[in-house]
Amino acid sequence: MNPQHDDRFKMSRRELLLAGGSSLAMTATASDALAAPAETPTPPETVSKAKVSLVVNGQPQELELDTRTTLLDVLREHLKLIGTKKGCDHGQCGACTVIVDGRRINSCLSLAVMHEGSQVTTIEGLGQLGRLHPMQAAFVKHDGYQCGYCTPGQICSAVAVLDEIGRGVPSHVSADLTARPTFSVEELRERMSGNICRCGAYSNIADAITEVAGAKA
Repeated sequence: MNPQHDDRFKMSRRELLLAGGSSLAMTATASDALAAPAETPTPPETVSKAKVSLVVNGQPQELELDTRTTLLDVLREHLKLIGTKKGCDHGQCGACTVIVDGRRINSCLSLAVMHEGSQVTTIEGLGQLGRLHPMQAAFVKHDGYQCGYCTPGQICSAVAVLDEIGRGVPSHVSADLTARPTFSVEELRERMSGNICRCGAYSNIADAITEVAGAKA
């Protein structure tokens, strides 16, 4: 029998194209299956932890922490000292300023494990209700706050600023880096420039710090 004259072997153009497309698709699927590497299961994330000892506001603290934990999160989330505020979380606003071993730092940028054995002072450690730190009292007197969100960082920074000047630490506007700096408007503005007050209470803040600086002098 001649297949050319047998109706069983006759296909329309449409049927021929569909048959060819199906054949190509099956070939591609088989090739992909052979080429694709076997999936390897993703191992569970391992969390690195470390024991950290701190003295916070005079109280010894023993903590076991994820090594990625910032000092700010330790204070707020682990020790519940929520006076220190999380503002920008990028070290740009100063709301998280605390005093560590006598130096002010942005606690949002510093890992807790970096401060093993350190002495940390927060706004809660400067003074309490009925026994305010002189800087806290001056802020109240001169209305050095409005919404109050930046105030803990402002006060911690201000206390450290007067200590820096007293120890002779120069700033970027100190005319002579070898001479002992004195308290001035220029020095105050430069040293407090890392603490932002979105309410704009800068003049009142300056008055408060100036009063305490005068009392110290």
